[in-house]
Amino acid sequence: MTFQFTEGIVTLATFHLESLVGFYTQFLSIEPTTYIPNVYAEFQFASLKLGIFQPRQTDFSEFENSAKSKMSLCLEVSDLESAIAHLTALGYSPPGAIITASHGREIYAYDPDGNRIILHQSK
Repeated sequence: MTFQFTEGIVTLATFHLESLVGFYTQFLSIEPTTYIPNVYAEFQFASLKLGIFQPRQTDFSEFENSAKSKMSLCLEVSDLESAIAHLTALGYSPPGAIITASHGREIYAYDPDGNRIILHQSK
């Protein structure tokens, strides 16, 4: 049995919606396409939607004691050094060095909530 879908979306839960929306607005250099203060923001770019939501108070316990997420937001960039400089200018310098993987060069960075961002440049 199969099912059909029309698109996918990655969402991040946060208790600091305004701060995280501000970070991604600056980092991605785009405004949210949908924005409901203290509730939800959505960024649409190329082939991905990134949603950021504040959990309802009745759902806080599901998110407040979560261990570090195994999920990463991976963004392919054309110039890794420029992307690193942009993050550094925002105050979120990647803590490690550029690594060479089988698919190209990449570096890990973290948003204000500690979500991992992987910036990747193909070979």
